[in-house]
Order: sequence, then C-alpha cells, then structure tokens
Amino acid sequence: MSTIRFQALREASGRKAIHFEESHRKSNIFGSNVFNEKAMKHYLTSDAFKAVQGAIESGAKIDRKLADYIAMGMKEWALSKGVTHYTHWFQPLTGTTAEKHDAFFETSFDGSDPVEKFGGAQLVQQEPDASSFPNGGIRNTFEARGYTAWDPTSPAFIYGTTLCIPTVFISYTGEALDNKIPLLRALAAMDEAATEVCRYFDKNVKKVTATLGWEQEYFLVDKALAHSRPDLMMTGRTLLGHTSAKGQQLDDHYFGSIPTRALTYMRDLEQECMLLGIPVKTRHNEVAPNQFELAPIFEETNLAVDHNCLLMDIMQKVAERHEFKVLLHEKPFKGVNGSGKHNNWSLATDTGVNLLSPSKTPMSNLQFLTFFINTIKAVNDYEELLRASIATASNDHRLGANEAPPAIISVFIGEQLTKVLAELESVTRGKLSPEEKTDLKLNVVGKIPEVILDNTDRNRTSPFAFTGNKFEFRAVGSSANCSNAMTTLNTIVAKQLRDFKAEVDALIESKAMKKDDAIFNVLREYIKVSKNILFEGDGYSEAWEKEAKKRGLSNFKTTPEALKARASKRALDLFSELGIMNHIEMEARYEIELEEYTKKIQIESRVLGDISKNHVIPTAIRYQNTLIENVKGLKDIFGKEFESIAKEQIGLIKEISVHIEGINAKVEEMTNERKKANALNNAQKTAEAYCNKVKPYFEIIRNHCDKLELLVDNELWTLTKYRELLFTK
Repeated sequence: MSTIRFQALREASGRKAIHFEESHRKSNIFGSNVFNEKAMKHYLTSDAFKAVQGAIESGAKIDRKLADYIAMGMKEWALSKGVTHYTHWFQPLTGTTAEKHDAFFETSFDGSDPVEKFGGAQLVQQEPDASSFPNGGIRNTFEARGYTAWDPTSPAFIYGTTLCIPTVFISYTGEALDNKIPLLRALAAMDEAATEVCRYFDKNVKKVTATLGWEQEYFLVDKALAHSRPDLMMTGRTLLGHTSAKGQQLDDHYFGSIPTRALTYMRDLEQECMLLGIPVKTRHNEVAPNQFELAPIFEETNLAVDHNCLLMDIMQKVAERHEFKVLLHEKPFKGVNGSGKHNNWSLATDTGVNLLSPSKTPMSNLQFLTFFINTIKAVNDYEELLRASIATASNDHRLGANEAPPAIISVFIGEQLTKVLAELESVTRGKLSPEEKTDLKLNVVGKIPEVILDNTDRNRTSPFAFTGNKFEFRAVGSSANCSNAMTTLNTIVAKQLRDFKAEVDALIESKAMKKDDAIFNVLREYIKVSKNILFEGDGYSEAWEKEAKKRGLSNFKTTPEALKARASKRALDLFSELGIMNHIEMEARYEIELEEYTKKIQIESRVLGDISKNHVIPTAIRYQNTLIENVKGLKDIFGKEFESIAKEQIGLIKEISVHIEGINAKVEEMTNERKKANALNNAQKTAEAYCNKVKPYFEIIRNHCDKLELLVDNELWTLTKYRELLFTK
C-alpha cells in the first residue's frame, strides 16, 4: 500500500477550516501598515513631507539632510507598531523579490548604550552584496557588489516585524539589475510622450499616469497532498499524472459557491492585503477545479506591480496557516485551464480623465481615438516584443490551450469599433471639408459611447483586447512579475506617441493644416497600416495560424524562439532611444532569460527521470510481481488450461513490461540529450537544445507513466492522483 499517498489523503480529508474573524471594516484597516500620506503627515516635518511628495509627483531629488528626517519619522512610526528590523525590498532578475533584514538595534564600540538607529544613509541606500543574483555578464567577480536605492514613489510597509522599503537595484557600474528601474524609466517616457499629445486637447494636462489592474489566478491544493508529489514541490507543476475522469467539462466550478476552506483562506489573505494597502476587491472560483482568482482596484502601474509581487509572497505565507499550497505555475495540471494574470492597462491624466474611455463630446472622443489607435499601431509594430515580454518556460505550457490566448499576438476591438475605424479610414486625405468634418464629429466620433456601451469583449482567445475603457493584455502568466510586460507595453506606446506627435506637428507646420485635420490624417494612415494586428475570430483555429502567417505576424510557440526579438537591433535601439535600457542591460536580460529557461527545463527533466525510475517503475514491478504470482498459482491449479484462464493477467504483465522498457529507454535518451546540451557554450543554442531535444521526451515518458497509472493497482500507486489533487476540498 502507498503509505505516503494515503496518509496525505487521510490528513487532507479530515481538515476543517481554521477559525478566522474579520474584526474590522476593510475601510478602517486599509493601509494601516503602510507609511502612506496619513502616516507621513503625522510623523514627518513639513519640509520632509513636501520632499517626499515632490519625489512622488515630479521625481525631485531628496536632500540627504531631509532624508535623515524622513528616516527618523519612518523609524518612529515603525517602532510604534512593534517593528524590530528593516529591509530594502527589491526585485532582482530572479522573478521573485529579495530582502536582507537589519536590526534597528545598535550598540556603541564598547557594547554599552544600546539604541534603535536608522538614518538617512540606511533609508536611501543599502549594499546587499548581490554577487549571486543573475547579472547576464554585467558584473565581474571583483565588481560583484550591488546597491539598492530607495524608491519613494512606492510607500514603505510593515510585514510581520520588518519595515520593508521598496527599492531599485543597480550594479557597481550603474546598470539596472532589477525589474523596477526599466519600468520606472518606461513610465517616465510614457508620461512625457502622452502629456505632449494630451495638450492637443487640453492645455491643463501636466501629467499622464499609466494604470494597471491585474487579475491573479491560482490553484489551491492541500499541503499534505502537494508534499506527496515531488514534481509539484520541485517544479510547481505535475510532470505526470493521468487526467481525472471528471475535470472541468461540466463548468460546475466556475463562479460556483466557494469551498469553505478556500473562502476562509481568501478572507485571511484579503485582511493581510488591506493592512498593506493592496486594494483587492474581487474573488471567485475559476474554471478548473480548485482554481481561483482575486483582483484589485486598478492603481498606478509601479505601485500595482509592487503590490502584485508582494501579494504572491503573502499568498504562500497565508496558505501555510490554512494547510494549503498555492500553485502559481501557469499550467500545474494537464487537461484543465492554466492560470494567467490578465494585465488591464490604461492611461489617466492629472485632470481626472481616462484616456481610453470614450466620452460624450466629439473632442474628448477624438482624444480617445488618438490613444486607442496609437496603442493598436504600437502593438502592430512591436508584436514580437510583446510576445517576448511574456515568454517563460512555464507560460509556454499555457498559451494556446484551455481558454488561454495563443502565442500569436493580435488585438480584439469588437465589431462596432471596427466599423468606426473603417469610417475613419475613409476620411479625405489632406484638409477636411466643413461638411465632412461635421459629419465625422457628429455621426462617427460623437456616437462612440453609444456604440461601445454593450460591446464588451467575450473573445477569450484574444491576447490583447479592448474591454470598454482599457486594454487587457491576457497573455501574461500567473507566476510572472508584471513589470516585464508593462515595461515593454509602455515603451512601445511611448515611442508610438512620440512619432505621432512629430507627424501631426509636421503636417500643421508644412501644410498649414488645422490641428484636427492633421490628427485625422495621421490616424487614418495608422488604421491602414495596423489592420494586420486586428482579429475578431477564433485564435485557436488552424485557419488563423495560416492567416496570421500571411499577415506577417510572428508565431513563436517556444521561449527560445520568442526571446530572439529581445536581442534584435530594432529592440536594442528602441529601448536605448527612449532611455529605458542600454544595450548592455538589454543583452544581459536576454542572457538571463535564456539561462532561466534552460535551468527550468533541466530541473524538470531531472525530476521526471527521478520520479519515473524511482516511483513509477518500482510500483509497476511490484504489481507485475503480484500478477506473476497469480499466473503461477493458476498454472498450479489448472495445468495446461492456465494460459486461457490467465490470458488477461499475462497480457497485463506484457503491457507493463512494454511501458517499463519505454520509460527506461527514454529517460536514458533524455539524459544523453541533456549532457549534449550542457556541453554547448552558447546560451541561445543551449536553450534551443533543451527545448527541441530534451523537452520532447517529457510527453513520451509521461505517456508511459500515465498508462501504468491506469494499469497498476490503486492501492500500490505512490503518487497522489489528479482526482485527489483537484477534488479534495
């Protein structure tokens, strides 16, 4: 009997929801562990408060003397809440967050007079060594130091007894070693470019902020069951396991009643989020069994990214209290929906206008169309970069299956807005006649709110869809840091808006066109050249793959293919031109992402080899031996007749042997291919070898193992099965 598996099942089936009480209204506790504006006003001097506000609003530098006052106030606030340590909380290129805790506590040279000390120097900068973080060849061993520097635009917060200070992370030689610096630069470029375009319509606009609302999907599995699966613990997904007879085909989990244990976990998680100022609002069952989602109110993009990174950490910690394991992998289970993290992106002005939300006036709608069409044009021109921004080993499993968008990037805008663009495309070249301009503003532009009122997107196969007042980038993976996708999206749109402004200004100056005429002329041309990216149909169909190829759209189904776009001259020049990343920083990220892909496939290969040879084969042999003893017994009883009587048992013995031989042979072949890949000294070639030579063995080996799962006595099978992982509440 499989001891570990059945012990885990007994443990999991006997669980009860832990007692949890929400003792306060969410509005009363929201942000109480955040050094927000309310806390700053209470603990900072007037000058120190103004300095922080200036840094947040305009990027003004903070004087070191004022930094001391800010640190003093932050320390007093933290100590009043029982904090003992502080850390610079940053996002290295590992895909997770990092922290090194230092105590406020210090003593004098002779060990006397202990004090709580925290000054401006500790607030502004810290040296976390950084020698072991991914660097892509940026740093030599003798320059291995890295520095974290305070990002005042994202407020400090308390988690447990530690004051966490969001920071950027830079190398000894000044290059960005994190995900935050490029994002901040991209957001600054977007602000500058979008503000200039906004002034065509409203001279009062001084700032444009990119906003983000993410939707975090995840699976919950009982901790005991998860621990009984080495593949789940080591790789975050099941590398083998036969699909359950019942999966998600009845759609009975989607938006259903939330299981009691899961709901208690969600309530506990939401309270932690409230304390940390993460404005989570929505929770529900997702499509697959034991799959769920939570989503916040949208925020400024940098803060939203920080909050999502923090959330993914908190989710795991809260799960421990509830005896759960949270699975953030994009495809932890074969045959059911994977998990994504839809990124809902928009632009907002400091005058309170959502630039991607239509209005009731023609002028406001012309502004909407300007940003709407420029975004489509940016995606059309740089779709391969957007694909590269969401390329990971884990997301490769998800894209193009079970309601996840395909690897081909396309834009869905709906039938009605497609008609609007068609009418705009027919605008006369050059100056518009008064009649045409009036007709355009009243009957086309003026009616946009009515047109899109009920035109919400239901095409779940679209990777980039307009959903009423925002674009939704659906291809982002559930385990990803949103910063990569958001850096790319904001960069390409900022570049496009710069180009748009230059073209409109040129028409106004050289052809003496009125502003509206010039804008309509440029938008008309953009509509014409961006048609290839627009698609309203089934993204899964073979017909779309063929059509996309005709249109010249990329279809990178694997990460090594997709990442090549990151290293192209076009990409290097784009990011360099806008000051987002220089060539060194871009090339380093390309190397790091290839290496991460290789290591993940390498780990999965090793784990699969281990499980199949050390779990599956011994179990199969044990059952085969039982069958052999049964056949021997039948022979002793029935003599010559035993062959017909034991026909089924003999057939099973032979079938098991075939699968055992298949596993052994393919694991050996896979191991040899891995050795060949490891011998290559080029990151791209190594990643491609793992992708094309090693990874194909996964399905072959899995198929043999899954067949054995159906053949072997359930009482002997050591690995917790899909029906148990997905349906144990």
